[in-house]
Amino acid sequence: MIDLDDMEHIAQIVRSTAGQELMSRFEAVDADTKADGSLITAADMAMQQRLQDELGRRWPRIALLGEEMSTTEQEGLLAAQGEGLWCLDPLDGTANFAAGIPFFAVSLAFIANGTVTAGIVYDPVRDECFSALRGRGAWLNGRPLCAAARPERLRDAMAMLDLKRLPDSLITAVARQAPYRSQRSFGSVALDWCWVALGRCQVYLHGGQRLWDYAAGQLVLSESGAVGGLLDDYRGDWVRSLSLSPRIGLAATHAGLLREWRAWISAGVGD
Repeated sequence: MIDLDDMEHIAQIVRSTAGQELMSRFEAVDADTKADGSLITAADMAMQQRLQDELGRRWPRIALLGEEMSTTEQEGLLAAQGEGLWCLDPLDGTANFAAGIPFFAVSLAFIANGTVTAGIVYDPVRDECFSALRGRGAWLNGRPLCAAARPERLRDAMAMLDLKRLPDSLITAVARQAPYRSQRSFGSVALDWCWVALGRCQVYLHGGQRLWDYAAGQLVLSESGAVGGLLDDYRGDWVRSLSLSPRIGLAATHAGLLREWRAWISAGVGD
């Protein structure tokens, strides 16, 4: 299992590697297009390989599932977790990175017995390292991270919303009469979860998230005291099992705000 001392060591590895492999390449990027239409850069591959090597030296019996692996490899690793499994997005926000937009992160989670038990999300531009241990809490650069209880009402909240992946009925509802004060979309799912935990935005909705996108960030959010999780459809139940299938992320800084947000989304989706 991963403990607090391990987390400090892992954070040091992630920070150092991000500086060498990401920041050294930032603003000098050549990107290629993957089969699913998303972008990939040399930084994605270098970061994944370096972290796989570094973590493998310290924990040789723990395998790593990375975004930049084949689906067959990922499925095999998730099915046979052994003594645990690292889950890595080496560069969450590749499109931002490739365009020179300073909003991207490294997301690393540890999975044991089918549950995410530890997570680190590192923003190398701001040198902000979010971390969490299940049942122990969440931290930002080593300081406890606690979700805010305000605003009380949805109409006063700032939403983080990815319109690209919303159903048409919900896009129409947002365009006609958004229920919140303002909205943003930044381009890094892992940081999205952490920024809600920190209260920079207070409600969140984003579809199409993969395991490596949300695993660490969603743990940071829940351990901060903020609320939310993953859905397979917009009015369905929360899902707990791990899967490589894309999922919907939904969250708020506190339970009352989440209830109001979910009710509005359910009405917006319609029958």
